[in-house]
Amino acid sequence: MIRLAKTEDLNNITDVYSYARKFMAENGNPTQWGTNYPSEQLIENDINNKKMYVIEEENQIHAVFMFDICEDETYEVIKNGQWLSDEEYGVIHRVASDGKIKGVLNKAVDFCSAKKAHLRIDTHKDNKIMQHQIEKNGFKKCGIIKLINGDERIAYEKI
Repeated sequence: MIRLAKTEDLNNITDVYSYARKFMAENGNPTQWGTNYPSEQLIENDINNKKMYVIEEENQIHAVFMFDICEDETYEVIKNGQWLSDEEYGVIHRVASDGKIKGVLNKAVDFCSAKKAHLRIDTHKDNKIMQHQIEKNGFKKCGIIKLINGDERIAYEKI
C-alpha cells in the first residue's frame, strides 16, 4: 500500500534512508547521499508539503519516495541530450528501501504514473542498480542535469 507520509512516520523513514545509504555505499555508490542525505529537515518539509510517500506492507514502512508535479529547477538545463517533451511532468526523487520488499521503484512509478503519465527522474552515475531499475521501468536516458550544489546526475524521462 502506498500512502502519504505522516509526521509520526519520521523515525521509520529516517531508518529506511539510513539503510539505503549503507546499501548504496556497499554497492559502489558511497557519494550520492553521503552519510546524511536527505536531512531530517528535508524529509519533514516533504511530509508537510504532502510530497513524501511511504510503501507499507503489514503496517510496516519498507520504502519511501518523494513525488511532485512541478517544474523542477534542476531540470531546466540539460546537457549531452535533451528532454523528450516540454509538457508538464511529475518528478520522482529520493527513492529508498529497507531491502525487505522487491519492486519498490516499479510500485512508485505505477503510483506516480496514475497521477501524471509524464515523469522525470535522475540518479548518480555510480548508482548502477538504480539506473538499471529506471530503464527497466520504461524511462529513457535524456542527458545530464546539475543539482543546485553542482553535482551532476543522469536524467531520465518517461512519457
